[in-house]
Amino acid sequence: MDVLSDVIAAVRVGLPNSSHVTWHAPWARRFSSWPGSAGFQVILQGSCWLIPEGGEPIPLSVGDVVFFPHGHGCVLADSPSTPVPDSDCDPEKEAALFRSASIAGPGAATVILCGGYRLDDSRSHPILRNLPDLIHLPARLGHHPELRAAVDLLATEIGSPRPGADTVVASLLDLLLLYILRAHLDAEPGHCEVSGWSAALADPGISAALDAVHRDPAHPWTVGSLAARAGLSRAAFSRRFSTLVGQPPLAYLTWWRMGLAGRLLRSTDAPLSEVATRVGYGSEFAFANAFKREHGLAPGRYRRESCPIVTGVAERLVQ
Repeated sequence: MDVLSDVIAAVRVGLPNSSHVTWHAPWARRFSSWPGSAGFQVILQGSCWLIPEGGEPIPLSVGDVVFFPHGHGCVLADSPSTPVPDSDCDPEKEAALFRSASIAGPGAATVILCGGYRLDDSRSHPILRNLPDLIHLPARLGHHPELRAAVDLLATEIGSPRPGADTVVASLLDLLLLYILRAHLDAEPGHCEVSGWSAALADPGISAALDAVHRDPAHPWTVGSLAARAGLSRAAFSRRFSTLVGQPPLAYLTWWRMGLAGRLLRSTDAPLSEVATRVGYGSEFAFANAFKREHGLAPGRYRRESCPIVTGVAERLVQ
């Protein structure tokens, strides 16, 4: 996988959820914080106001996308002056792959597409960890056509589900998350600060080295071979990689390998020797030592504590 696809696959767990809701003014709704998740809102029709936690009201209109990478709560309302009910919308309790609702009222209609993703906080990638609390992508003619297309397809599928809708909606929600992140990371100079991972992915040399690591983490990469991929000298590559990524090249390689190993231990029954090979270790002993340094647990114990039910079933089967 390329870097961004790999990151999404690594941190998203379970199925995403989505809702297609028509609100009729006057209306206001508080959305609870949802730690360990990310959520989005897209305005499909009409307009409304977003009131972030501790922030000033933000006007939203058709085509605007707002994204909360860290699960922060907010209020959505037809007007900043509309009273907010005491009851909250708890995304965790109301989660469903897709659902539609209409809130009756005498005023103008606002149609919102919203959704959320459960994330694995234990191995949060810096691409996501360093994102701001709120990303607002205003609708601008000709900008982000892929994002707009995904929104239209998702809204149509949720509004009129057909056979296979579960698969289509789940896939479109993943696409929407990728397109939102792309749109933010590809922001025009001056529209937002481009630094850190945004700059790393925009840098041809560093991006090529990261791509190599993510596509083949088991390869015996060295600083020299990664520098060659980047088209830079070893010294220049190490400096630039460390500055943009926040870790030296081989430290990042080890960190990513150990995260991948953790996923394999949690989600497969592959023997430790196979897991070691798939993350670039020829020796199970060397892999176990590296894994324990990173996670604080030996691989076998990590697997048992991460998947106690599955492990217990497996143990009973062999008794």
